[in-house]
Amino acid sequence: MTHPNDPTRRDLLIGATAGAAALSAPARISAATPRHVIVVGGGFGGSTAAKYLRLWGEPSLRVTIIDPKPVHISCVMSNLVLSRTLSLGALRFPHAGLASYGVTFVKDTVIGVDPAAMTVELKSGAMLSCDKLVLAGGISFVKPQGWNQRTAPHAWIAGGQTMQLRNMIEAMPDHGTYIQTIPPSPYRCPPGPYERACTVADILGAKPGARVILLDANDGIQASKATFTRAFNGLYRGKIEYRSGAELVAVDAAAGEVHTSLGVFRGDVLNIIPPHRASVVVRRSGAVPKGSHWAPVDPLSYASTVQGMKNVHIIGDSQGTGQPKSGHMANAQAKVCADAIVRLLAGQRVDGISRVRSVTTNSACYSPITHDKAAWLTAAFAYDETTRQMRLVPASLAESGSWSRESYAEMFDWANNLWTDTFR
Repeated sequence: MTHPNDPTRRDLLIGATAGAAALSAPARISAATPRHVIVVGGGFGGSTAAKYLRLWGEPSLRVTIIDPKPVHISCVMSNLVLSRTLSLGALRFPHAGLASYGVTFVKDTVIGVDPAAMTVELKSGAMLSCDKLVLAGGISFVKPQGWNQRTAPHAWIAGGQTMQLRNMIEAMPDHGTYIQTIPPSPYRCPPGPYERACTVADILGAKPGARVILLDANDGIQASKATFTRAFNGLYRGKIEYRSGAELVAVDAAAGEVHTSLGVFRGDVLNIIPPHRASVVVRRSGAVPKGSHWAPVDPLSYASTVQGMKNVHIIGDSQGTGQPKSGHMANAQAKVCADAIVRLLAGQRVDGISRVRSVTTNSACYSPITHDKAAWLTAAFAYDETTRQMRLVPASLAESGSWSRESYAEMFDWANNLWTDTFR
Protein backbone atom coordinates (compact mmCIF):
# COMPACT_ATOMS: atom_id res chain seq x y z
CA MET A 1 0.00 0.00 0.00
CA THR A 2 1.36 3.39 -0.99
CA HIS A 3 1.33 5.93 1.80
CA PRO A 4 -0.94 8.97 1.16
CA ASN A 5 2.00 11.35 1.55
CA ASP A 6 4.36 9.48 -0.77
CA PRO A 7 5.69 12.00 -3.37
CA THR A 8 5.53 9.49 -6.23
CA ARG A 9 1.86 8.82 -5.60
CA ARG A 10 1.06 12.52 -5.25
CA ASP A 11 2.93 13.34 -8.46
CA LEU A 12 0.97 10.70 -10.34
CA LEU A 13 -2.40 11.84 -9.03
CA ILE A 14 -1.92 15.59 -9.28
CA GLY A 15 0.44 15.63 -12.28
CA ALA A 16 -2.01 14.93 -15.11
CA THR A 17 0.73 15.40 -17.72
CA ALA A 18 2.70 12.37 -16.54
CA GLY A 19 1.23 10.08 -19.20
CA ALA A 20 3.39 11.52 -21.98
CA ALA A 21 6.31 12.82 -19.96
CA ALA A 22 8.64 10.05 -21.11
CA LEU A 23 8.18 10.81 -24.80
CA SER A 24 10.95 12.78 -26.44
CA ALA A 25 9.94 15.79 -28.51
CA PRO A 26 8.76 14.71 -31.98
CA ALA A 27 10.41 16.12 -35.09
CA ARG A 28 8.82 19.19 -36.62
CA ILE A 29 6.78 18.80 -39.80
CA SER A 30 8.22 20.69 -42.74
CA ALA A 31 6.49 24.04 -43.19
CA ALA A 32 6.51 23.37 -46.94
CA THR A 33 3.95 20.58 -46.54
CA PRO A 34 1.02 21.95 -44.51
CA ARG A 35 -1.25 19.21 -43.19
CA HIS A 36 -4.69 19.07 -41.61
CA VAL A 37 -5.82 16.94 -38.66
CA ILE A 38 -9.51 16.73 -37.77
CA VAL A 39 -10.47 15.76 -34.22
CA VAL A 40 -14.04 14.59 -33.71
CA GLY A 41 -15.14 15.17 -30.12
CA GLY A 42 -14.00 17.83 -27.67
CA GLY A 43 -13.83 15.87 -24.44
CA PHE A 44 -10.71 14.91 -22.48
CA GLY A 45 -9.23 12.90 -25.32
CA GLY A 46 -10.13 15.16 -28.23
CA SER A 47 -9.26 18.47 -26.60
CA THR A 48 -5.92 17.18 -25.31
CA ALA A 49 -5.02 15.75 -28.72
CA ALA A 50 -5.89 19.00 -30.50
CA LYS A 51 -3.96 21.12 -28.02
CA TYR A 52 -0.80 19.01 -28.13
CA LEU A 53 -0.88 18.64 -31.91
CA ARG A 54 -0.62 22.43 -32.07
CA LEU A 55 2.02 22.58 -29.33
CA TRP A 56 4.21 19.87 -30.86
CA GLY A 57 3.45 20.25 -34.56
CA GLU A 58 4.81 22.69 -37.10
CA PRO A 59 3.02 26.09 -37.03
CA SER A 60 1.57 25.25 -40.44
CA LEU A 61 -0.29 22.22 -39.06
CA ARG A 62 -4.05 22.88 -39.12
CA VAL A 63 -6.08 21.30 -36.34
CA THR A 64 -9.88 21.35 -36.27
CA ILE A 65 -12.18 20.11 -33.48
CA ILE A 66 -15.72 19.18 -34.49
CA ASP A 67 -18.36 18.85 -31.77
CA PRO A 68 -22.13 19.51 -31.76
CA LYS A 69 -21.90 21.35 -28.44
CA PRO A 70 -20.00 24.60 -27.83
CA VAL A 71 -18.82 23.46 -24.39
CA HIS A 72 -17.71 20.22 -22.81
CA ILE A 73 -19.23 19.37 -19.43
CA SER A 74 -16.78 17.33 -17.37
CA CYS A 75 -17.90 13.97 -16.05
CA VAL A 76 -14.90 14.19 -13.75
CA MET A 77 -16.21 15.56 -10.41
CA SER A 78 -19.82 15.55 -11.68
CA ASN A 79 -21.05 13.39 -8.79
CA LEU A 80 -20.40 16.44 -6.59
CA VAL A 81 -23.19 18.21 -8.48
CA LEU A 82 -25.60 15.70 -6.93
CA SER A 83 -24.60 16.87 -3.45
CA ARG A 84 -24.58 20.57 -4.51
CA THR A 85 -20.88 20.77 -3.63
CA LEU A 86 -20.23 21.96 -7.19
CA SER A 87 -22.47 23.64 -9.71
CA LEU A 88 -22.76 22.28 -13.23
CA GLY A 89 -21.36 25.61 -14.41
CA ALA A 90 -18.06 24.83 -12.67
CA LEU A 91 -17.67 21.83 -14.98
CA ARG A 92 -18.24 23.68 -18.27
CA PHE A 93 -15.25 24.17 -20.59
CA PRO A 94 -15.78 26.02 -23.92
CA HIS A 95 -14.15 24.38 -26.94
CA ALA A 96 -13.22 27.85 -28.13
CA GLY A 97 -10.80 27.98 -25.20
CA LEU A 98 -8.20 26.21 -27.34
CA ALA A 99 -8.26 28.96 -29.98
CA SER A 100 -5.23 30.54 -28.30
CA TYR A 101 -3.23 27.49 -29.43
CA GLY A 102 -4.46 27.84 -33.00
CA VAL A 103 -7.16 25.14 -32.82
CA THR A 104 -10.24 25.80 -34.97
CA PHE A 105 -13.61 24.79 -33.50
CA VAL A 106 -16.55 23.77 -35.71
CA LYS A 107 -19.94 23.40 -34.04
CA ASP A 108 -21.50 20.55 -36.03
CA THR A 109 -22.16 16.82 -36.02
CA VAL A 110 -20.20 14.30 -38.05
CA ILE A 111 -22.66 12.01 -39.84
CA GLY A 112 -20.24 10.18 -42.11
CA VAL A 113 -16.58 9.19 -42.34
CA ASP A 114 -14.80 8.04 -45.50
CA PRO A 115 -11.45 6.52 -44.40
CA ALA A 116 -10.31 6.02 -48.00
CA ALA A 117 -10.89 9.61 -49.10
CA MET A 118 -10.08 10.93 -45.61
CA THR A 119 -13.20 13.08 -45.51
CA VAL A 120 -15.89 13.70 -42.94
CA GLU A 121 -19.45 14.68 -43.77
CA LEU A 122 -21.21 17.13 -41.44
CA LYS A 123 -24.90 17.42 -40.61
CA SER A 124 -24.80 20.95 -42.05
CA GLY A 125 -23.93 19.48 -45.44
CA ALA A 126 -20.26 20.47 -45.38
CA MET A 127 -17.55 18.01 -46.38
CA LEU A 128 -14.10 18.41 -44.81
CA SER A 129 -10.90 16.64 -45.81
CA CYS A 130 -7.84 15.87 -43.71
CA ASP A 131 -4.56 13.96 -43.60
CA LYS A 132 -5.25 12.39 -40.22
CA LEU A 133 -8.53 11.86 -38.38
CA VAL A 134 -8.82 11.45 -34.60
CA LEU A 135 -12.10 10.03 -33.30
CA ALA A 136 -12.69 10.87 -29.65
CA GLY A 137 -16.44 10.59 -29.41
CA GLY A 138 -16.69 8.97 -25.97
CA ILE A 139 -19.31 6.30 -25.31
CA SER A 140 -22.79 5.27 -26.36
CA PHE A 141 -25.17 2.82 -24.67
CA VAL A 142 -26.78 -0.54 -25.38
CA LYS A 143 -30.41 0.23 -24.58
CA PRO A 144 -32.03 -2.18 -22.07
CA GLN A 145 -35.57 -3.39 -22.68
CA GLY A 146 -38.14 -0.82 -21.60
CA TRP A 147 -35.57 1.81 -20.63
CA ASN A 148 -36.49 5.47 -21.06
CA GLN A 149 -33.66 7.74 -19.97
CA ARG A 150 -36.08 10.63 -19.39
CA THR A 151 -37.70 8.76 -16.48
CA ALA A 152 -34.72 6.64 -15.41
CA PRO A 153 -31.67 8.84 -16.16
CA HIS A 154 -28.14 7.50 -16.47
CA ALA A 155 -26.39 10.83 -15.73
CA TRP A 156 -23.22 9.12 -17.01
CA ILE A 157 -22.70 11.84 -19.59
CA ALA A 158 -22.63 15.02 -17.53
CA GLY A 159 -25.20 17.70 -18.26
CA GLY A 160 -28.96 18.00 -17.96
CA GLN A 161 -29.38 14.47 -16.65
CA THR A 162 -26.99 15.23 -13.80
CA MET A 163 -29.34 18.01 -12.68
CA GLN A 164 -32.38 15.81 -13.22
CA LEU A 165 -30.96 13.03 -11.07
CA ARG A 166 -30.03 15.53 -8.35
CA ASN A 167 -33.61 16.81 -8.25
CA MET A 168 -35.02 13.28 -8.14
CA ILE A 169 -32.77 12.37 -5.20
CA GLU A 170 -33.75 15.50 -3.30
CA ALA A 171 -37.46 14.75 -3.89
CA MET A 172 -37.18 11.21 -2.51
CA PRO A 173 -39.43 10.53 0.49
CA ASP A 174 -38.24 9.35 3.87
CA HIS A 175 -37.80 5.56 3.82
CA GLY A 176 -37.46 5.80 0.02
CA THR A 177 -35.25 3.60 -2.16
CA TYR A 178 -32.71 4.70 -4.75
CA ILE A 179 -31.72 1.98 -7.23
CA GLN A 180 -28.54 2.27 -9.30
CA THR A 181 -27.28 -0.23 -11.85
CA ILE A 182 -23.65 -0.86 -12.85
CA PRO A 183 -22.99 -2.16 -16.38
CA PRO A 184 -20.68 -5.03 -17.29
CA SER A 185 -17.02 -4.02 -17.49
CA PRO A 186 -15.55 -2.25 -19.38
CA TYR A 187 -17.45 0.97 -18.77
CA ARG A 188 -16.56 4.63 -18.29
CA CYS A 189 -14.76 5.37 -15.00
CA PRO A 190 -14.33 2.04 -13.16
CA PRO A 191 -14.71 3.47 -9.59
CA GLY A 192 -17.40 5.96 -10.64
CA PRO A 193 -20.57 3.93 -9.94
CA TYR A 194 -19.39 2.97 -6.45
CA GLU A 195 -18.37 6.58 -5.79
CA ARG A 196 -21.86 7.70 -6.82
CA ALA A 197 -23.49 5.19 -4.49
CA CYS A 198 -21.48 6.60 -1.59
CA THR A 199 -22.30 10.18 -2.58
CA VAL A 200 -26.02 9.39 -2.75
CA ALA A 201 -25.95 7.46 0.54
CA ASP A 202 -24.30 10.47 2.19
CA ILE A 203 -27.04 12.75 0.80
CA LEU A 204 -29.76 10.35 1.97
CA GLY A 205 -28.40 10.53 5.49
CA ALA A 206 -30.82 13.42 5.97
CA LYS A 207 -33.79 11.19 5.02
CA PRO A 208 -34.72 8.68 7.75
CA GLY A 209 -34.90 5.12 6.47
CA ALA A 210 -33.82 5.99 2.91
CA ARG A 211 -31.43 3.55 1.28
CA VAL A 212 -29.42 2.72 -1.85
CA ILE A 213 -29.67 -0.58 -3.72
CA LEU A 214 -26.60 -1.01 -5.93
CA LEU A 215 -27.07 -3.65 -8.64
CA ASP A 216 -23.72 -4.62 -10.16
CA ALA A 217 -23.71 -6.74 -13.34
CA ASN A 218 -20.13 -7.74 -12.55
CA ASP A 219 -19.05 -10.48 -10.17
CA GLY A 220 -17.60 -7.95 -7.74
CA ILE A 221 -16.40 -4.40 -7.20
CA GLN A 222 -14.33 -3.38 -10.25
CA ALA A 223 -12.05 -0.70 -8.78
CA SER A 224 -10.80 0.33 -5.33
CA LYS A 225 -12.28 -2.90 -3.99
CA ALA A 226 -10.82 -2.57 -0.50
CA THR A 227 -11.99 1.03 -0.17
CA PHE A 228 -15.56 0.49 -1.31
CA THR A 229 -15.98 -2.83 0.50
CA ARG A 230 -14.99 -1.05 3.68
CA ALA A 231 -17.38 1.83 2.94
CA PHE A 232 -20.35 -0.43 2.12
CA ASN A 233 -19.83 -2.78 5.08
CA GLY A 234 -18.89 -0.13 7.61
CA LEU A 235 -19.67 3.52 7.02
CA TYR A 236 -22.83 2.82 4.99
CA ARG A 237 -23.87 -0.47 6.54
CA GLY A 238 -27.67 -0.61 6.38
CA LYS A 239 -27.69 2.36 3.99
CA ILE A 240 -26.19 0.68 0.89
CA GLU A 241 -27.27 -2.78 -0.19
CA TYR A 242 -24.70 -4.05 -2.69
CA ARG A 243 -25.62 -6.95 -4.98
CA SER A 244 -23.09 -8.40 -7.43
CA GLY A 245 -23.98 -10.55 -10.45
CA ALA A 246 -27.18 -8.56 -11.00
CA GLU A 247 -27.39 -8.43 -14.80
CA LEU A 248 -29.88 -5.86 -16.05
CA VAL A 249 -32.76 -7.41 -18.04
CA ALA A 250 -35.46 -4.73 -18.29
CA VAL A 251 -36.71 -1.47 -16.78
CA ASP A 252 -40.27 -0.39 -15.93
CA ALA A 253 -39.90 3.15 -14.62
CA ALA A 254 -43.66 3.68 -14.34
CA ALA A 255 -43.82 0.81 -11.85
CA GLY A 256 -40.46 1.73 -10.30
CA GLU A 257 -39.08 -1.68 -11.21
CA VAL A 258 -35.66 -2.91 -12.30
CA HIS A 259 -35.69 -6.47 -13.62
CA THR A 260 -32.39 -8.32 -13.21
CA SER A 261 -30.95 -11.83 -13.23
CA LEU A 262 -31.37 -11.77 -9.43
CA GLY A 263 -35.03 -10.80 -9.57
CA VAL A 264 -37.11 -7.61 -9.54
CA PHE A 265 -36.12 -4.61 -7.41
CA ARG A 266 -38.45 -1.69 -6.72
CA GLY A 267 -37.47 1.88 -5.94
CA ASP A 268 -38.51 5.52 -5.92
CA VAL A 269 -35.58 6.71 -8.05
CA LEU A 270 -34.05 4.58 -10.81
CA ASN A 271 -30.55 5.51 -11.93
CA ILE A 272 -29.95 3.16 -14.86
CA ILE A 273 -26.38 3.07 -16.17
CA PRO A 274 -26.69 0.73 -19.18
CA PRO A 275 -24.01 -1.36 -20.90
CA HIS A 276 -21.46 0.70 -22.83
CA ARG A 277 -20.07 0.57 -26.34
CA ALA A 278 -18.05 2.79 -28.67
CA SER A 279 -19.56 6.10 -29.75
CA VAL A 280 -21.90 6.32 -32.71
CA VAL A 281 -19.36 8.09 -34.93
CA VAL A 282 -16.71 5.42 -34.25
CA ARG A 283 -19.11 2.57 -34.98
CA ARG A 284 -20.41 4.21 -38.17
CA SER A 285 -16.84 4.81 -39.37
CA GLY A 286 -16.25 1.06 -39.61
CA ALA A 287 -13.61 1.02 -36.87
CA VAL A 288 -15.54 -1.45 -34.67
CA PRO A 289 -15.49 -5.05 -36.00
CA LYS A 290 -18.74 -6.97 -36.17
CA GLY A 291 -19.55 -8.61 -32.86
CA SER A 292 -17.44 -6.18 -30.83
CA HIS A 293 -18.30 -3.06 -28.83
CA TRP A 294 -14.87 -1.39 -29.08
CA ALA A 295 -12.37 -0.21 -31.70
CA PRO A 296 -9.06 -2.14 -31.90
CA VAL A 297 -6.03 0.16 -32.20
CA ASP A 298 -2.25 0.11 -32.19
CA PRO A 299 -1.37 1.68 -28.81
CA LEU A 300 1.85 3.14 -30.23
CA SER A 301 -0.24 5.60 -32.25
CA TYR A 302 -3.91 4.73 -31.52
CA ALA A 303 -4.32 4.18 -35.27
CA SER A 304 -7.13 1.79 -36.15
CA THR A 305 -5.98 -1.74 -36.93
CA VAL A 306 -9.02 -2.32 -39.16
CA GLN A 307 -7.92 -2.72 -42.79
CA GLY A 308 -7.99 0.52 -44.76
CA MET A 309 -8.20 2.77 -41.67
CA LYS A 310 -4.54 3.38 -40.79
CA ASN A 311 -5.01 7.18 -40.91
CA VAL A 312 -7.91 7.05 -38.45
CA HIS A 313 -6.93 7.21 -34.78
CA ILE A 314 -9.30 6.35 -31.91
CA ILE A 315 -8.63 7.53 -28.35
CA GLY A 316 -10.53 7.66 -25.09
CA ASP A 317 -13.57 5.60 -24.19
CA SER A 318 -14.14 4.03 -27.63
CA GLN A 319 -10.72 2.36 -27.98
CA GLY A 320 -10.36 -1.31 -27.16
CA THR A 321 -6.90 -1.68 -25.64
CA GLY A 322 -8.04 -2.84 -22.21
CA GLN A 323 -6.89 0.36 -20.53
CA PRO A 324 -9.44 2.00 -18.20
CA LYS A 325 -11.96 4.36 -19.73
CA SER A 326 -11.52 7.62 -17.83
CA GLY A 327 -10.82 11.30 -18.39
CA HIS A 328 -7.29 11.03 -17.03
CA MET A 329 -6.54 8.03 -19.25
CA ALA A 330 -8.00 9.76 -22.33
CA ASN A 331 -5.71 12.72 -21.63
CA ALA A 332 -2.67 10.41 -21.49
CA GLN A 333 -3.64 8.47 -24.62
CA ALA A 334 -4.19 11.74 -26.51
CA LYS A 335 -0.59 12.78 -25.92
CA VAL A 336 0.78 9.46 -27.20
CA CYS A 337 -1.52 9.82 -30.22
CA ALA A 338 -0.56 13.45 -30.89
CA ASP A 339 3.14 12.61 -30.64
CA ALA A 340 2.68 9.74 -33.10
CA ILE A 341 0.72 11.81 -35.61
CA VAL A 342 3.35 14.55 -35.64
CA ARG A 343 6.04 11.92 -36.25
CA LEU A 344 4.06 10.12 -38.95
CA LEU A 345 3.29 13.34 -40.82
CA ALA A 346 7.02 14.07 -40.72
CA GLY A 347 7.72 10.71 -42.35
CA GLN A 348 9.10 9.11 -39.20
CA ARG A 349 8.36 5.71 -37.67
CA VAL A 350 6.64 5.43 -34.31
CA ASP A 351 7.93 1.96 -33.47
CA GLY A 352 11.59 2.72 -32.83
CA ILE A 353 13.03 0.99 -29.77
CA SER A 354 13.51 4.17 -27.73
CA ARG A 355 9.98 5.39 -28.36
CA VAL A 356 8.38 1.97 -27.85
CA ARG A 357 10.01 1.75 -24.42
CA SER A 358 8.84 5.23 -23.46
CA VAL A 359 5.15 4.81 -24.33
CA THR A 360 3.31 4.79 -21.02
CA THR A 361 -0.09 5.95 -19.82
CA ASN A 362 -1.57 6.35 -16.38
CA SER A 363 -4.99 6.54 -14.81
CA ALA A 364 -5.53 8.21 -11.47
CA CYS A 365 -8.59 9.46 -9.69
CA TYR A 366 -10.09 10.50 -6.40
CA SER A 367 -13.51 9.36 -5.21
CA PRO A 368 -15.56 11.34 -2.70
CA ILE A 369 -16.78 8.90 -0.05
CA THR A 370 -18.50 11.46 2.20
CA HIS A 371 -19.23 15.19 1.93
CA ASP A 372 -15.71 16.02 3.15
CA LYS A 373 -13.56 12.90 2.71
CA ALA A 374 -12.20 11.15 -0.38
CA ALA A 375 -10.15 8.12 -1.41
CA TRP A 376 -7.69 7.65 -4.29
CA LEU A 377 -6.67 5.08 -6.89
CA THR A 378 -3.71 4.87 -9.31
CA ALA A 379 -2.63 2.57 -12.15
CA ALA A 380 -0.02 2.85 -14.90
CA PHE A 381 0.38 0.99 -18.18
CA ALA A 382 3.41 0.35 -20.38
CA TYR A 383 3.78 -0.93 -23.94
CA ASP A 384 4.65 -4.62 -24.08
CA GLU A 385 7.00 -5.33 -27.01
CA THR A 386 6.01 -9.01 -27.07
CA THR A 387 2.22 -8.71 -27.12
CA ARG A 388 2.25 -5.26 -28.76
CA GLN A 389 -0.37 -4.17 -26.26
CA MET A 390 -0.46 -2.02 -23.15
CA ARG A 391 0.06 -3.94 -19.92
CA LEU A 392 -0.64 -2.95 -16.36
CA VAL A 393 2.49 -2.17 -14.35
CA PRO A 394 1.69 -4.21 -11.21
CA ALA A 395 3.68 -2.01 -8.85
CA SER A 396 1.66 1.03 -9.97
CA LEU A 397 -1.73 -0.34 -8.91
CA ALA A 398 -2.58 1.17 -5.56
CA GLU A 399 -5.54 2.48 -3.61
CA SER A 400 -5.88 4.35 -0.38
CA GLY A 401 -8.08 1.72 1.25
CA SER A 402 -9.68 4.47 3.31
CA TRP A 403 -10.73 8.09 3.00
CA SER A 404 -9.57 11.37 4.49
CA ARG A 405 -10.00 15.13 4.46
CA GLU A 406 -6.47 15.47 3.07
CA SER A 407 -7.40 13.39 0.02
CA TYR A 408 -10.60 15.40 -0.38
CA ALA A 409 -8.55 18.61 -0.65
CA GLU A 410 -6.07 16.94 -3.04
CA MET A 411 -8.99 15.86 -5.23
CA PHE A 412 -9.64 19.45 -6.30
CA ASP A 413 -5.95 20.03 -7.10
CA TRP A 414 -5.93 16.88 -9.25
CA ALA A 415 -9.11 17.86 -11.11
CA ASN A 416 -7.99 21.45 -11.71
CA ASN A 417 -4.64 20.27 -13.07
CA LEU A 418 -6.37 17.80 -15.41
CA TRP A 419 -8.88 20.42 -16.61
CA THR A 420 -6.12 22.98 -17.22
CA ASP A 421 -3.94 20.52 -19.10
CA THR A 422 -6.88 19.49 -21.27
CA PHE A 423 -9.10 22.50 -21.94
CA ARG A 424 -7.10 25.65 -21.17
